[in-house]
Formats: sequence, C-alpha cells, structure tokens
Amino acid sequence: MNKSPIKHIAALEPLWQTPDPFLFCAYHLDFYPSANAIGGPDASLAGHISGQDFDPPNGDPWRMYHGQHIPGFPGHPHRGFETVTVTEKGTIDHADSMGASGRYGNGDTQWMTAGRGVQHSEMFPLLDQNNDNPLELFQIWLNLPASNKMCEPYFGMFWAEQTPVVKITDSHGRQAEITIIAGDYCSPEATTKALPPAPDSWAANTENHVAIWKISVADSGSLTLPAAVPGLNRRLYFYQGSSCRVQDQEFPLKHYVDLDSAAAVTLTAVDADAKFLLLQGRPINEPVASHGPFVMNTPEQLQQTFVEYQATQFGGWPWQSHELVHPLAAARFARYADGREERPG
Repeated sequence: MNKSPIKHIAALEPLWQTPDPFLFCAYHLDFYPSANAIGGPDASLAGHISGQDFDPPNGDPWRMYHGQHIPGFPGHPHRGFETVTVTEKGTIDHADSMGASGRYGNGDTQWMTAGRGVQHSEMFPLLDQNNDNPLELFQIWLNLPASNKMCEPYFGMFWAEQTPVVKITDSHGRQAEITIIAGDYCSPEATTKALPPAPDSWAANTENHVAIWKISVADSGSLTLPAAVPGLNRRLYFYQGSSCRVQDQEFPLKHYVDLDSAAAVTLTAVDADAKFLLLQGRPINEPVASHGPFVMNTPEQLQQTFVEYQATQFGGWPWQSHELVHPLAAARFARYADGREERPG
C-alpha cells in the first residue's frame, strides 16, 4: 500500500505558521476605498480600527496598520533574517537606511536581507481616486543561519514581467499556473529556473532546495507538484477557493498541509478556482531567539542587538519622513544605494 504524502493538516492562524527555515508568513488582504489627494483612503478614520502589525481585520475591510494618513509600516529595524514580500494587488513604496528606495506591486517581489541590521519602511499608497484600491500581499520571513546573520544588508527586486511562470493544462483542458519566486521547478518535461535569490540567503545554496511558489488551479482542474528530495520541510497553504483535494483527501479552505518532500502530489480544485502558496526548504536546525524585528540565535545576541540599535540606529534614516511615499504619479522603479536605477521591462 502506498504511503500518503500528507503528513499533517491544520487551520491557518492570522499569522501563518511556517516551518524551519521560514519564521512566519503574513498574508495581508485589504479592500481600501478610493484614494484621497495624498494617497490615503477617501474615508473618515474616526473610530476606525487601524490594526496593529499582523492583526486580523476584525470585521473591518481595511487597516491603516501604523500609518497616520497613508496605510503601511513606517521606518522600523530588522536584523538576522530576510523579508520576501510577494505582491498580488496594490502598490508598496519602499525606503531603507541603505539609501535604497522603490515602488512595486501587482505581481512584483521584493527580497531584502536585513543581515547585520537595516531600517526600512513599507507604505501602501492608494493611487486610484475613482475606484477601490485592493491590496493583497504575502510577507515571508526567511531565517539566516548563524554564519550569515551579520552579513551585509541587501535589497533587490523581481519584477512581475521577469518572474518565471509555469503554465500547465490538465487532461481535461483546465489551466494551472505556478509563479516561481524561488526554487527551480523541475518536471519530467523541463526545468524552469528561478531568478537568483539574495547572495547571502539560505536560498542561495541550491542544496537547501528553498522554494516559494504561488499556485493557481482552475475550477475542477488538477495539478501534480513534482517530488523534491527527502528531508525538506514542505508546506502548502490553501488561501483562496472553496475546497480542494490533496491526492484523495479533502483539504479545507484556510488550512495548510505538510507534505512529504520526496513524493509527487496531485492538487484538485473543487467548486471554484483555488489558490495556494508553497514554502519549502531544508531546515537550518539552529536555535532561534527572537524579539519583535530581531532574530538571532541566543538571548545574549538579542540583547547586544538592542544595544547596538540604540547606539547606531543601523546607519540612521536618510529620508525626510519615516512614512516616505513617492510622487503618486510615479511608475514602478527601484533605486539602489549605489545610485543605479531600475524599472520593469
């Protein structure tokens, strides 16, 4: 009798649980109204629950987070890990203490290595004054091993136009897509290479088999995920749809399933199109000591991090505002600390 590739199924919490080498995944889904003249919501904030960090919506269709007039996360520090911000809808304005900045969204991904320490801001300007401004994104925290926790900070962009997408048609003509953020997709027919990850990332070593894939399957369609190597943590999140099957087992919406990384597995969407996020990687298997925006290996290292941040501010903040928003008419761009400027296409 064949062994099931399903190891565990559980309900998703507001802050999605993740396996080593990941730390957590925050899924933001906000239905912002039309914009006012400065890029904030054209609605009263009186009595509105702003939300804090990764709180669930609590019945409100949108959150301000820590933004005063424009939603988002003003300048704040990180050390010892990476943020991979994968967008579906909406716009994010980035600025950091390295002097880099940018605007991205609608399928773009930002990969930032905090390393020895960086500050950054992530603001969500609303750009359409005539229509609603939905925002949908994942922010994934990927740990760094002890050997790289104090590496140089890094900021890079994967534009939607450059990000590999695998399109698959099942035997009934129904479509599926896999957007490859990290981790090569290796099927019997072909290999689709991911864009190069940040240089000091755990994902930079191909032997760690780190994968971040967005997956969509049309209603009643099926997709077989290829097997990887044994010994990886492989978790699949079902976040949009009605119901689905993993092999022959029902998989409820807003649940995750842990899979045997060495086994191929078939997903089938039931009653509606289905969307998934897959996170995979070889575990780092090191102790984790974390507090807020800092992730180290020991409490002593955490204490030293707080001392250093108070003394140095990780290089300070070179911008006029901790809630930096670029001109609302600006197109997507990335401006690096060395002065290089990059635009999609």
